[in-house]
Amino acid sequence: MNNSKRSVDFCLLIPCYNNIGGLLASLKTVYYKPNQFLTVIVDDGSSKSLTEGDIAEKTTEGFPFVLLRNERNLGITAALNKGLDWISEEVNTKYIARLDCGDLCHTERFSLQVNYMEEHPETGLLGSWCRFEEKDGSGGYSYKTPVEHKDIARAMYSRNVFIHPTVMFRTDLLKKTGLYPSKYKYVEDYALFWKMIKCEQSSILDKFLVTCEINPAGLSMKNKKKQLSGRWKVVRDFGTDRFLKLLAFLRLKILTVMPKGLALQLKKRRK
Repeated sequence: MNNSKRSVDFCLLIPCYNNIGGLLASLKTVYYKPNQFLTVIVDDGSSKSLTEGDIAEKTTEGFPFVLLRNERNLGITAALNKGLDWISEEVNTKYIARLDCGDLCHTERFSLQVNYMEEHPETGLLGSWCRFEEKDGSGGYSYKTPVEHKDIARAMYSRNVFIHPTVMFRTDLLKKTGLYPSKYKYVEDYALFWKMIKCEQSSILDKFLVTCEINPAGLSMKNKKKQLSGRWKVVRDFGTDRFLKLLAFLRLKILTVMPKGLALQLKKRRK
């Protein structure tokens, strides 16, 4: 390691585009040992640029963060990769975690994840269960997944087992996988996680450590069909089990024609 760099246990990467309120709500739920983590915020060309003062004014004194900016909106993949590049150049850290604006962390999230990674050096990618909640509090559902690597690898054919704002991964793993791949638009996280689980072991903590906001105006909702098409490209390119690939193709075809509202209602029934 380069000892001239700042050293922390983990960096938390958060992209932001025109959502200062959601960003500040998320930051208020980030807890860890003082001076042992760093939050890296990437303002992806917001119409009203974020300032360090905006953030410092609404967070606790000494909250550790850096603010990076894109002069224009380049999209989430470019924003995430800008943050990863900066972390690689400026920080010595074993782990990188993710969070999105508006999503809220359990108080013990980062302590539990760092402790798990320390105790399980074979694990390269770690997620957790999470809750999805309507912004107005009108309802939601729990997202449970398999927790062991062999079951995760199988389930990845049918869905993204790793909800993006719940993950923590080893910084060194990026040397094997590269950054978020730009060729898989709207599913850059799904593609990166596939690459990660093909390189190293993965795991999911069977605890609800993050509450994610259901946002009808979000990228996932607005670009549902393109996202489903992208998911098939990922499975096609990375999957090796022909039977599971066929099942994934059929499932994604059904989801493509299913109304968004119906898909959400089916998820809520699983709560």
